[in-house]
Amino acid sequence: MNILNLQFLLEIVFGTIIFLHITKKNFEAALSYGLQSLMISVMLFSSFFETSNVSLLFIALLVFIVKVILAPVFFIKLIRQHALMFSVSTYLNTPLTLIIIATLTFFAHSPKFAPLTGIIQANQALLSLALASMFLSLFLIINRKGALSQIIGILSLENSIVAFTIFAGLEQSLMLQFGIMFNIFIWLIIAIIFISMIYRYFGTLNVTTMNNLKD
Repeated sequence: MNILNLQFLLEIVFGTIIFLHITKKNFEAALSYGLQSLMISVMLFSSFFETSNVSLLFIALLVFIVKVILAPVFFIKLIRQHALMFSVSTYLNTPLTLIIIATLTFFAHSPKFAPLTGIIQANQALLSLALASMFLSLFLIINRKGALSQIIGILSLENSIVAFTIFAGLEQSLMLQFGIMFNIFIWLIIAIIFISMIYRYFGTLNVTTMNNLKD
C-alpha cells in the first residue's frame, strides 16, 4: 500500500479520536472505536503483504477479530443492557475541548518532538499525526466523566501507539508484537471487569459519583 493510502487511514484514526471527544452518544463512540480499529487492522495487513511476516498476519487477524468485531459488540451490548444511551458529559465544554485538541495537535508537530518523529524522515509528518493521536487519546481519558468513554480512550491510546510503531518501522519486532497481543487481551479484560463492577455497585458509569468514596 502506498504512503498516501496509509496517510488516509491514519487521518481516519485521528478523525475518530476527535469524534470521540465530540459525540455524546455511547453507541456512536463504540462504532467510532470499531472504525478506528479497522484502520489499524488494515495497516497491519498492509505491513504483512509488504514483508510476508507471518506473525504480522496473526497480529492483524487478532486485532480485526478482537478490536474490530468483539470489542464494539461488547460495548453495544453493554449499552443496550444498561440503557446507556448517552455518554456522561465532559469536564470541559465543547469550545474549550476543541481548543485543547488543536493545541495538542500543534504541540505534537512542534520541533520539540523532532528527535522522536524524525526516526524515519520520510514518515515524519505521519509520525507527528500518530503522536497527536496519542495526546488526544490521553486527553479523552482525562476529559470524559463516563467510565465507558474512558475505557474507549485507553483502547484508542493503544491503537495510536500501534499506528506510531507501524510508521516508525517497528511493527516487525517480535517483542512489540507480543506487547500488542498482551495489550489487546489485558485491556479488554480490564474493560469488561471494570465496567461491570462499577455499574453493579453504583448503578451508573458516571465516575463523578465516586468522588466521595471513603475507605
